[in-house]
Amino acid sequence: MTTTTCADADADAVQDDTLEGRIRRDPARFRVLTGDRPTGALHLGHYFGTLHNRVRLQDLGVEVFVLIADYQVLTDRDVAERLTATMEGLLLDYLAVGVDPERSVIFNHSAVPALNQLMLPFLSLVSVAELGRNPTVKDEITHSRQASVSGLMFTYPVHQAADILFCKGNLVPVGQDQLPHLEVTRTVARRFNERYGPVFPEPDALLSAVPQLLGTDGTKMSKSRANSIALGAGTDETARLIKGATTDADRHITYDPEGRPGVSGLVLLAALCLDRDPHDVAEEIGGGGAAALKRTVTDAVNTRLAPMRARRAEYARDMGYVRSVLRAGNERANAIADATLTQVREAMGGLGRGPAS
Repeated sequence: MTTTTCADADADAVQDDTLEGRIRRDPARFRVLTGDRPTGALHLGHYFGTLHNRVRLQDLGVEVFVLIADYQVLTDRDVAERLTATMEGLLLDYLAVGVDPERSVIFNHSAVPALNQLMLPFLSLVSVAELGRNPTVKDEITHSRQASVSGLMFTYPVHQAADILFCKGNLVPVGQDQLPHLEVTRTVARRFNERYGPVFPEPDALLSAVPQLLGTDGTKMSKSRANSIALGAGTDETARLIKGATTDADRHITYDPEGRPGVSGLVLLAALCLDRDPHDVAEEIGGGGAAALKRTVTDAVNTRLAPMRARRAEYARDMGYVRSVLRAGNERANAIADATLTQVREAMGGLGRGPAS
């Protein structure tokens, strides 16, 4: 017979009061805004960092909005190259990993004018100095491909605030490095409400529990660094990429992210694909060396991605349906954005409505 002590009951109550506990207890009260810039193929870092969590939240009953941030491509690029093909690739990846257009809204920036119009009143709520102090913007400017910084790059956090608040998003999955951006959104919402009346929620951050996934060169997996394994990659390409991954001279495999980043990144990738602890995976490989490690990773990745690849190929045979998903999502996003913009104008005393007819 199992008995429950007062201490156990107290512990359960504390657990239930966490953000995760509240999501599980009442998922319908949460609306998530998340998304990606269409600057290249989505990869395993995206899958374990955010895509898997989007599907999990959707399946719990949370309302999920997935943004294809096509306008934000221009924050660090002079032109948006191959935009249509990249956007369609994102759509295929979203559907393949399990984003369900019946339960989640997939849309793109340029198709929702009212969302982007929110930037104007939002920009009036933050100072130039505040934007300049944003550490994430500073880092993005440092790593920008452009010779000079555009105004869009500088105001990027405010554009993200419009992304989140147009649909009254109150939960945003982010990594630790994105917290300063979310704080701008919270500031915008709070100041708007104080100045014009309660319209927007102050969204909470849902931090990813997955450690940063490294690429095949031992640095952060990134579309721009040519070190990633795309979700749409075939089995042979995956094997080739993993075979060329950086390791070290120590034959005995251990999981030591600080001391052995290349080896540990591969161990972590295998562990995530196998739903196992990375220390156990490393111990099992032991003295098998880099060759055994890479075989383990290749098998784990290809097995994990196999059903997603099959679904992706099936959707790719009906691109008319895939495009209809985006059209339907854009219609839904436009209806919400128009209603929000109307509410904003009314709160601001009719500003932006034009003369009465």
